[in-house]
Amino acid sequence: MKRSRSYWRPKRALLLGLVGGWLAVASALPALASSPLAREGVEHYTLALTWHPGFCASRSRPPRECREARLRRGAEDGFVLHGLWASLPDDLRERGVTRRDWWRQGCFLETPRPEGGFCRAHAPLALPEPLASRLDRAMPGRASCLDRYQYAKHAACLALPAEALFSTSLELLEAVNDSAFGDFVALHRGGVVGRNALIDAFEAAFGEGTGRALRLECRGRGNRLLTEVRIGIDAEALERFPAADSLVRLGRGRCATRVSIADVDG
Repeated sequence: MKRSRSYWRPKRALLLGLVGGWLAVASALPALASSPLAREGVEHYTLALTWHPGFCASRSRPPRECREARLRRGAEDGFVLHGLWASLPDDLRERGVTRRDWWRQGCFLETPRPEGGFCRAHAPLALPEPLASRLDRAMPGRASCLDRYQYAKHAACLALPAEALFSTSLELLEAVNDSAFGDFVALHRGGVVGRNALIDAFEAAFGEGTGRALRLECRGRGNRLLTEVRIGIDAEALERFPAADSLVRLGRGRCATRVSIADVDG
């Protein structure tokens, strides 16, 4: 299907300037350290990043991290962390677990989800203080124990180290926020953009054809409010992200042709 570029053309010069700046910065940055998350049988990871103002605006009963200003500071940096999710491991597939089951339940297939909230059911993760402080800002949902939930659902049964999972997640998040794509989204806070303009911005930042690795998630009336982006990354290429050859295709998301990008105070 041919994409509409009526909105994109006026922004092309600006975006190309941003891309040039990102490429210059990227060339000076060290590659991510070799990842300990390359587990045998896991083909790819999905990096889930929340657009926090949109997430909060979409909730009829906003959680604590939406109500308290001090917990929303990370939204000033751009996207915030939701999680880093391993694809269905081969050993579970061989046992008859489907992708749908894994997507919906994850490690709760192995250890049933506990009754009650995760703040009560799981002890705090043992993370070094510097990492914990970074995670407090980058993952506002940690105030509601999102980190404990994410680890229990997506990593515990795979024996993935919590420190490695979250330190890698933060490196990936920062790479997105520091990119021309992150700049494009931040530039349009409080406005409306074309869905295809977001995909074009992603490809301009990360390479032609990489838009297939991007899944846009929207909520609200008509699925017009951006709440999250998901990016597919080869499990053996986490250290090369955001190089184009580190990205893998994901399925299409659920966003209207015109997408609202909520502002921090909007």
